[in-house]
Amino acid sequence: MIFLKFAALSAFGQVNTNQIMGRIFEVRKSSMFARWDKMAKNFTRIGKEIAIAVKAAGPDPDNNPALRRCYLNAKACNMPKDRVEAAIKRAMGKDTSNYEELIYEGYAPHGIALLVETATDNPTRTVANVRMHFTKGHGALGTSGSVAFGFTHMSEFKIKSEGITIDDLELELIDNGLEEIGENAEGNIIIRTPFHEYGNMSKALEEKKIEVISAELTWIPSNPMELNEEQSNEVLKLVDHLEQDDDVQKVYHNLK
Repeated sequence: MIFLKFAALSAFGQVNTNQIMGRIFEVRKSSMFARWDKMAKNFTRIGKEIAIAVKAAGPDPDNNPALRRCYLNAKACNMPKDRVEAAIKRAMGKDTSNYEELIYEGYAPHGIALLVETATDNPTRTVANVRMHFTKGHGALGTSGSVAFGFTHMSEFKIKSEGITIDDLELELIDNGLEEIGENAEGNIIIRTPFHEYGNMSKALEEKKIEVISAELTWIPSNPMELNEEQSNEVLKLVDHLEQDDDVQKVYHNLK
């Protein structure tokens, strides 16, 4: 029906159907490539997390909580099982890269604080790239501790809300390190605990047979700042450039 309408209008010289269909295709292609880029970035990020987890505690997920977390997050972003297994095998090899986890701190435009998590086999390259992104984005790379005090390191679990009452779940988990609980925009339940309580909460959810969609170690800002749309876009442009860097795992900010 939509195509016929375009065609009819085109006959009267009001709309060029080829131009419209071309624009629609370009929008879809752009959106599709953006999804692929994001998926590829997620796969790379999880691959590095797997390598770090395996190097630290071996390839058995039953005895490696960090690797179990990688499995969860790989499933959440639809990372194929064979790619996960390949990443584990590479991590067990002698010639695999040894990734170092480093955090860089700084400020985006308008005083927004940024924490940049990286996993790198070449810290010299990584710090140079991170500094370049800050400079080009009109921000400033800071020293260790310059903004981290404004964030709290926490464990975050995302679970399905079907058949679960938040108030009841809160009572069940209060002794397992629960600090925050609520729903996100997608209708899933978000559970947060202090960073060091990750193992306790993970075990409690497993024992209660509660399905975990994903589990992350994250940084939560203590005092989010609100900016206008133009200022926010400046900040998010810098965040986007940092996230596209191959060595960067995640970027946290205190933009409201």
